[in-house]
Amino acid sequence: MGIRIEKISIVDLKTDAIVNAANSALRMGGGVCGAIFRAAGPEQLQAACDRAGYCPEGSAVITLGYKLEAKYVVHAVGPRWGGGQNGEPEKLRGAYTSALQVAWDHDCRSIGFPLISAGIFGYPLELAWKEAITACRAFLTEHPEMEIVFAVLDDRIIAVGEKTLREE
Repeated sequence: MGIRIEKISIVDLKTDAIVNAANSALRMGGGVCGAIFRAAGPEQLQAACDRAGYCPEGSAVITLGYKLEAKYVVHAVGPRWGGGQNGEPEKLRGAYTSALQVAWDHDCRSIGFPLISAGIFGYPLELAWKEAITACRAFLTEHPEMEIVFAVLDDRIIAVGEKTLREE
Protein backbone atom coordinates (compact mmCIF):
# COMPACT_ATOMS: atom_id res chain seq x y z
CA MET A 1 0.00 0.00 0.00
CA GLY A 2 2.75 2.45 0.89
CA ILE A 3 2.88 5.94 2.32
CA ARG A 4 1.06 9.02 1.11
CA ILE A 5 0.53 12.57 2.33
CA GLU A 6 -2.90 14.19 2.09
CA LYS A 7 -4.06 17.74 2.77
CA ILE A 8 -6.82 16.79 5.19
CA SER A 9 -7.64 17.06 8.87
CA ILE A 10 -6.67 13.89 10.64
CA VAL A 11 -10.15 13.63 12.18
CA ASP A 12 -11.64 13.37 8.67
CA LEU A 13 -9.53 10.38 7.59
CA LYS A 14 -11.40 7.16 6.90
CA THR A 15 -8.62 4.90 8.13
CA ASP A 16 -8.96 2.07 10.65
CA ALA A 17 -6.92 4.09 13.16
CA ILE A 18 -5.64 7.61 13.53
CA VAL A 19 -2.66 8.64 15.61
CA ASN A 20 -2.76 11.28 18.30
CA ALA A 21 0.51 13.12 18.90
CA ALA A 22 0.12 12.56 22.62
CA ASN A 23 1.81 13.65 25.80
CA SER A 24 3.03 11.03 28.29
CA ALA A 25 0.19 11.79 30.71
CA LEU A 26 -2.32 11.10 27.91
CA ARG A 27 -4.14 14.34 28.68
CA MET A 28 -6.08 16.39 26.15
CA GLY A 29 -3.87 19.10 24.73
CA GLY A 30 -3.97 21.60 21.91
CA GLY A 31 -3.26 21.26 18.21
CA VAL A 32 -3.78 17.82 16.69
CA CYS A 33 -4.36 16.30 20.12
CA GLY A 34 -7.13 18.76 20.97
CA ALA A 35 -8.80 18.31 17.58
CA ILE A 36 -8.85 14.53 18.00
CA PHE A 37 -10.25 14.71 21.52
CA ARG A 38 -12.98 17.17 20.49
CA ALA A 39 -14.02 15.09 17.48
CA ALA A 40 -13.95 11.78 19.38
CA GLY A 41 -15.89 13.06 22.37
CA PRO A 42 -13.51 14.55 24.92
CA GLU A 43 -15.05 12.99 28.02
CA GLN A 44 -15.07 9.46 26.60
CA LEU A 45 -11.60 9.69 25.12
CA GLN A 46 -10.11 11.23 28.26
CA ALA A 47 -11.69 8.49 30.40
CA ALA A 48 -10.13 5.84 28.14
CA CYS A 49 -6.76 7.58 28.34
CA ASP A 50 -7.07 7.80 32.13
CA ARG A 51 -7.61 4.02 32.23
CA ALA A 52 -4.47 3.53 30.12
CA GLY A 53 -2.57 5.79 32.52
CA TYR A 54 0.86 6.77 31.30
CA CYS A 55 2.79 6.29 28.06
CA PRO A 56 6.55 6.93 27.88
CA GLU A 57 8.26 8.77 25.02
CA GLY A 58 8.81 6.51 22.04
CA SER A 59 5.78 4.34 22.84
CA ALA A 60 2.10 4.16 22.01
CA VAL A 61 -1.20 2.96 23.48
CA ILE A 62 -4.56 2.45 21.80
CA THR A 63 -8.12 3.44 22.67
CA LEU A 64 -11.41 3.31 20.83
CA GLY A 65 -12.15 6.16 18.44
CA TYR A 66 -15.65 6.81 19.80
CA LYS A 67 -17.30 9.44 17.57
CA LEU A 68 -14.53 9.42 14.95
CA GLU A 69 -14.69 7.68 11.57
CA ALA A 70 -11.62 5.72 12.70
CA LYS A 71 -12.33 2.75 14.96
CA TYR A 72 -9.23 3.44 17.06
CA VAL A 73 -7.03 6.27 18.26
CA VAL A 74 -3.40 5.35 18.79
CA HIS A 75 -1.74 7.73 21.24
CA ALA A 76 1.94 7.96 20.30
CA VAL A 77 4.34 9.97 22.43
CA GLY A 78 7.19 11.57 20.55
CA PRO A 79 10.08 13.36 22.18
CA ARG A 80 10.49 17.04 22.82
CA TRP A 81 13.40 18.36 20.76
CA GLY A 82 16.41 19.05 22.94
CA GLY A 83 19.08 19.39 20.28
CA GLY A 84 19.21 15.79 19.12
CA GLN A 85 21.69 14.51 21.70
CA ASN A 86 19.12 12.98 24.08
CA GLY A 87 17.95 10.02 22.00
CA GLU A 88 15.32 12.06 20.17
CA PRO A 89 15.69 10.26 16.79
CA GLU A 90 15.36 6.83 18.37
CA LYS A 91 12.39 7.93 20.48
CA LEU A 92 10.64 9.45 17.48
CA ARG A 93 11.14 6.34 15.36
CA GLY A 94 9.95 4.32 18.35
CA ALA A 95 6.73 6.35 18.56
CA TYR A 96 5.96 5.58 14.91
CA THR A 97 6.94 1.93 15.14
CA SER A 98 4.95 1.42 18.36
CA ALA A 99 1.90 3.13 16.84
CA LEU A 100 2.07 0.97 13.74
CA GLN A 101 2.55 -2.22 15.75
CA VAL A 102 -0.29 -1.59 18.21
CA ALA A 103 -2.62 -0.73 15.31
CA TRP A 104 -1.55 -3.88 13.44
CA ASP A 105 -2.14 -5.96 16.58
CA HIS A 106 -5.73 -4.62 16.64
CA ASP A 107 -6.30 -5.72 13.02
CA CYS A 108 -5.93 -2.23 11.55
CA ARG A 109 -4.70 -2.18 7.97
CA SER A 110 -4.84 1.58 7.47
CA ILE A 111 -3.56 4.31 9.75
CA GLY A 112 -3.43 8.09 9.67
CA PHE A 113 -0.58 10.03 11.24
CA PRO A 114 0.15 13.64 12.05
CA LEU A 115 3.82 14.62 11.89
CA ILE A 116 4.69 13.63 15.48
CA SER A 117 6.83 16.00 17.58
CA ALA A 118 7.07 18.66 14.86
CA GLY A 119 4.57 21.03 16.49
CA ILE A 120 4.85 22.29 20.04
CA PHE A 121 7.47 19.62 20.83
CA GLY A 122 9.82 21.57 18.54
CA TYR A 123 11.32 18.77 16.42
CA PRO A 124 12.90 20.29 13.27
CA LEU A 125 10.63 19.72 10.28
CA GLU A 126 13.08 18.01 7.92
CA LEU A 127 14.39 15.72 10.65
CA ALA A 128 10.86 14.87 11.81
CA TRP A 129 9.91 13.81 8.29
CA LYS A 130 13.11 11.78 7.90
CA GLU A 131 12.42 9.77 11.06
CA ALA A 132 8.73 9.35 10.19
CA ILE A 133 9.41 8.05 6.68
CA THR A 134 12.27 5.82 7.86
CA ALA A 135 10.15 4.19 10.57
CA CYS A 136 7.13 3.73 8.30
CA ARG A 137 9.16 2.24 5.45
CA ALA A 138 10.83 -0.20 7.84
CA PHE A 139 7.41 -1.34 9.09
CA LEU A 140 6.13 -1.73 5.54
CA THR A 141 8.93 -4.14 4.65
CA GLU A 142 7.29 -6.72 6.94
CA HIS A 143 3.69 -5.50 6.64
CA PRO A 144 3.33 -4.36 3.01
CA GLU A 145 -0.47 -4.41 3.16
CA MET A 146 -0.59 -1.56 5.71
CA GLU A 147 -1.81 1.76 4.26
CA ILE A 148 -0.12 4.77 5.88
CA VAL A 149 -1.50 8.28 5.39
CA PHE A 150 -0.02 11.48 6.78
CA ALA A 151 -2.74 14.09 7.34
CA VAL A 152 -1.22 17.55 7.02
CA LEU A 153 -2.95 20.90 6.49
CA ASP A 154 0.07 23.15 5.88
CA ASP A 155 1.36 23.31 2.28
CA ARG A 156 4.96 23.95 3.35
CA ILE A 157 4.95 20.90 5.62
CA ILE A 158 3.41 18.80 2.83
CA ALA A 159 6.12 19.97 0.39
CA VAL A 160 8.91 18.97 2.78
CA GLY A 161 7.23 15.60 3.36
CA GLU A 162 6.83 14.89 -0.35
CA LYS A 163 10.47 15.84 -0.95
CA THR A 164 11.53 13.49 1.87
CA LEU A 165 9.42 10.66 0.41
CA ARG A 166 11.18 11.05 -2.93
CA GLU A 167 14.68 11.24 -1.44
CA GLU A 168 14.68 8.72 1.40
